[in-house]
Amino acid sequence: MLKGYVIVTEIIKDPVGLEAYARVAGATLAASGGSILAIDDGPQQLEGDWQGDRTVVLEFESVEAARAWYESAEYEKAKPLRHAAADTTMVIVAGFEPLAGND
Repeated sequence: MLKGYVIVTEIIKDPVGLEAYARVAGATLAASGGSILAIDDGPQQLEGDWQGDRTVVLEFESVEAARAWYESAEYEKAKPLRHAAADTTMVIVAGFEPLAGND
């Protein structure tokens, strides 16, 4: 089963509010088996337009686990805090497993 990754870009409007969100969301992430792979307040843009001040990458055991976390009743309580503190874009992507013989 391929891992699932949630990638978030944030345009932060209220840093204190975003910290409150992080406390609530962090507990839901731990409970769901997810982990934070990266939080970067200054990603190095290589090409194209990148939205946001901060980029976050979360890892889950599967795409289904990532979606279950996002749709959980616990995380639903955190979403309004994030929406109030930042303009965000969030996606779920599937991990990659090379085909045999292509490594």
